[in-house]
Amino acid sequence: MFTGIITAIGEVRSIAPASADRDSRFIIAVPQPNPVWADLQTIALGASICCSGCCLTVIAAQQDAFTVDVSNETLSKTTLSQWVPGTKVNLERALRMGDELGGHIVSGHVDGLARVLSSTQEHGSTRWRFAVPPDLAGFIAAKGSVALNGVSLTVNEVDGAQFGVNIIPHTEQMTNFGTLKPGESVNLEIDMLARYVARLTHYRPTAQD
Repeated sequence: MFTGIITAIGEVRSIAPASADRDSRFIIAVPQPNPVWADLQTIALGASICCSGCCLTVIAAQQDAFTVDVSNETLSKTTLSQWVPGTKVNLERALRMGDELGGHIVSGHVDGLARVLSSTQEHGSTRWRFAVPPDLAGFIAAKGSVALNGVSLTVNEVDGAQFGVNIIPHTEQMTNFGTLKPGESVNLEIDMLARYVARLTHYRPTAQD
């Protein structure tokens, strides 16, 4: 589990395509020094790291980088299929009991892609608008939470399958929102509470149940 509070902007160092006996392999570098990531070389194998909204499992770690395998399913459902060496990646280590919950509960399970419609300067911040697939639009509510590329954000307004958020300068500097452009896609995770409310609302037991 994660909180949507990004603690480093990593960079894809290399990508090895899938082979007959393994999935695609990504090596992601983490800029140093960074107190949150200072013990990267000793990170437990099998640990989870949220990479631009995708929960990925560490299979190896170096002093300034870690390696993950990415399945075809993940590539088909996320922006990871578009990553190349040099791509900037929002990083967050897994939440530990007792950590401050500064954002909202994020699972790292991407529900779909949101497309950037526009970014407009508004006083000191930037107002971003996104379009989402129709089947996900109902899960997004004004003043609710959403994770975009792993960043916990509050929804300003909703208009059909479009919604807006405000990004303050600090968030822009600490995430890959600083390089995002209209027309690009981001990994979208809807609020976990909305997911279960929708399930309870629409589920109807049958005789077989």
